[in-house]
Amino acid sequence: MLGALAALPAVTTDIYLPSLPDVARDFETSQAAAQLTLSGTLLGGGVGQLVIGPFSDRFGRRLPLIIGISLHIVISLLCSITPNIETLTGLRVLQGFFNAAAAVVAIAVIRDRFVGSAAARLLSRLMLVIGVAPLFAPTIGQAIAGLWHWRAVFYALALIGVLLVAIVWKFMPETLPEDRRSPGRPRHVAGAYWALLRDKHFMALAVIPGLGLALIMSYVVGSPFVFQDEYGFTEQQFALAFALNGAALVLSAQLNAALVRKFPPVRLLRTAVVVQLALAVLLLAAVATGAGGAFGLMAGLWLVLAAQGMIPANASVLALHNYGHMAGTAAAVIGALQSGVAGLVSPLVGLFGGTAFSMVSVMIGSCLLTVAVLAAGTSAYRKGGWPESAERSGERLPADD
Repeated sequence: MLGALAALPAVTTDIYLPSLPDVARDFETSQAAAQLTLSGTLLGGGVGQLVIGPFSDRFGRRLPLIIGISLHIVISLLCSITPNIETLTGLRVLQGFFNAAAAVVAIAVIRDRFVGSAAARLLSRLMLVIGVAPLFAPTIGQAIAGLWHWRAVFYALALIGVLLVAIVWKFMPETLPEDRRSPGRPRHVAGAYWALLRDKHFMALAVIPGLGLALIMSYVVGSPFVFQDEYGFTEQQFALAFALNGAALVLSAQLNAALVRKFPPVRLLRTAVVVQLALAVLLLAAVATGAGGAFGLMAGLWLVLAAQGMIPANASVLALHNYGHMAGTAAAVIGALQSGVAGLVSPLVGLFGGTAFSMVSVMIGSCLLTVAVLAAGTSAYRKGGWPESAERSGERLPADD
């Protein structure tokens, strides 16, 4: 259930990707104007998480979730009948704002119930869904639009919302009792955000999932041109390659869920980010020299994406560890950083030329920043600096501030 909730914002954004050219044609507008309907969803989602997170800390998890998804349904139906590009853009911003409730609450619910390795196992499932959605949602969206029309994509999103509301209403308990809820006054909310922003340890860990999503989105936006234009893949071959690389994320996330039973999340995180950087450098060398051709590119991408499955869940559970009393607000910061960082970084692939070299270079940049942030913002690489026993026992981890 939580995995399906976590997927809603990502699916809402990415299922619409193949329809952008048709939208531009139907509304007789530019491709850039059509792309604003996509950027607007990300922007709305980033702002929505920052608003809905504290709201869920004040009123519990169920109420903002049901309200948010219900409004997602209404806005999806309005998008399907919108008469012009300006209205569609505005509606997409609102859609992103309200369905952000699904991702925020999904993460907060896990923190309400679990800490340490148990939380990392469940967050592995959630981060798996969030990471894989950009790989598979466009294929589903293309199938829907191909059978009917791009407007049918919004009927599908409305139907998904109806199913989620029914599931939440029937099966999801309230995980935040009234005695643990925050006052919710503006001054209190501002104080909570200020405390998070001042915590260097939290912010370093919170930005890492965003850098990971930036890596994935750089691959998503660049790979159609790289595989089909540079390497001559047919549409069917590209779809198969896309699915195989998606499997890398699925398998590694499941592996991480198993490994956190034996190893602390911090140990897995600090190892995975360095391994991923090394694999990305090898991939760049293969692309620059042409070693292995298309097979070399595929193998390298598969390994880099596989390493990604070991990173966001562990970073998120460590970031949330000290903030169970305001899990919704903390989860909102993590989610907003995911949307914001990915939205800022992924367009660089096109700006740098849209080639395999530029795509992999942007991916390496994300890997480098991840290692640098983890090393500078936390004590993960300092001898004795991170008490792994405290992480397992539930004691407070170092704030480094």
